[in-house]
Order: sequence, then C-alpha cells, then structure tokens
Amino acid sequence: MPLGAHMSISGGVDKAIDRGQEVGCETIQIFTRTPRQWKMREFSEDEVEDFKRKREEAGINPVFAHDTYLINLASPDEELWKRSIAVFKDELARCDALGLPYLVVHPGSHVGQGEEAGLARIAEALSLVLAKKPGYRAQIALEITAGQGNTLGYSFSQLARLIELTEGGEALGICFDTCHALAAGYEIRTQQGYLATFQELEEVIGLERLKVFHLNDAKGDLGSRLDRHQHIGKGYLGVEPFRMLLNDERFRGLPMVLETPKGPKMEEDMENLRVLRSLRG
Repeated sequence: MPLGAHMSISGGVDKAIDRGQEVGCETIQIFTRTPRQWKMREFSEDEVEDFKRKREEAGINPVFAHDTYLINLASPDEELWKRSIAVFKDELARCDALGLPYLVVHPGSHVGQGEEAGLARIAEALSLVLAKKPGYRAQIALEITAGQGNTLGYSFSQLARLIELTEGGEALGICFDTCHALAAGYEIRTQQGYLATFQELEEVIGLERLKVFHLNDAKGDLGSRLDRHQHIGKGYLGVEPFRMLLNDERFRGLPMVLETPKGPKMEEDMENLRVLRSLRG
C-alpha cells in the first residue's frame, strides 16, 4: 500500500510534489483549488508540465484530489446546488488536466430537508455530472463521513443508496476514512469488528469499489459523529486498526493518505508516516 499525506499546492500545484518528497510520501492527495473560496486560478501550461514532470521524477503515484469544502450536492438551495455542480464539474476537468485518477467527494449536507430528500438531491447532481462522464477520465470516490450535523454518507447503506439512485452510479468509487468510520459507529479497533466492518462493506457496496483510504486517528470515540482527526496512535483508534489495514492483502496497492494536523515544517507527517510504516508486516 503506497503511503502518503495531503499536501498543499500553495505556490503552484507542482509544489505539492516537492512537499510530498520532503516528507517521504509514496502517494499524495491535493486540492486542485483553494478549498474555501469559489474563485479559482487557472493552471498555466508550464505549471501543469512541471507538475507532471516532478511527479514522474519523484515516483509519487497516484496523486489524487479532494473536492472543495464549499460544494454541497445535497443543498435544497437551487442557486447553491447549481453552483456546486458547476464547480464539481470543473474540479473533474482540473483532475483530468493534471492526470489525476480520483476525485474524493464528501456527498453533502441535507441542511434540514431530511436524509432521503438529501440523498435524492445528491444522486440527481451526480447523475447530471456523470451524464458528461465520457468527457471526464477521473473517477468520483464517495467518502464515508462521520455523520456530523446534517452530513450524509455516514453509512455503507447510504453510500449504496447513492450508487443505486444515481444514473451511471456503477462508475462511482468509495473512499474509506478511518476517523469517520469510527465516529459513524463502525468498530474497527478489534479484529472481530474490523472483519465485520469490511464484510458489511463487501456485502452492501463491494470491496472492488474501494479506491482510496484516509488514515486518520480520531478525537471522538465510537459513534460520536465527531469529525476531528488526530495523529496516528494518539486518539480513540490507537494503532491496531492501522496495523490490520496495512497488512490486509485485499487492499494491497490502494493509496492510503494522512489528513492529520500539521505544522509548517511537516514534522507531524514524517512522524505519522514513520509510525504507519513500523506497523507493516
């Protein structure tokens, strides 16, 4: 399993490769745009070429993206919903320009309209996006969420429902976040719970849909619905779930990235990666 972390594109998207090399990443996740602003800066041709060249030279693979936090495909507000779809399509196009295989997506928040209405709204948005799928090479990976507030996608059954409701849903993949899974109520800290969790995922969705893992410890306990990431081994998960994941042959080859807190020198990423690598085999 290639290990890495989320890296900033500040100063140019190619700088994410430099940062990934600095901390010893084998894979990285990036935002293709500022995650908390609607406005975006277009990539220059030189910037894209530098990114691809550096990625090749560094041997960091895959590099994939996470969508902006502003997108809400479940929004009942028509203007925000249409704007979210437009930006989402643009993010897929940006992934294609950079040659990224996946775009990880938080399904959305129903904002009080109810879960079934929210799921239907997301599926409608995804159907509109996938109607243009021949124009996009990047695959959408729906991320399991912690279920904080009105957030949807906190269970395998909800993710399966989205796949079922979406026209072209067979093209959708899944991102498994360890912190979110625990907070949503999946007990992955014991061998029995770990095996049961992935058995359920296999039965409800299918393990073949798993494309990406987020490796984050959790500041909230089982079922807390708290979306707060902690350093590996320092939260409620401890190290055992990560040991099991890193030695699970079913997931060999799938990218696994950190989204844990970091400082400007990224020593935290280096330490978390060291801990994870010590758990292998």
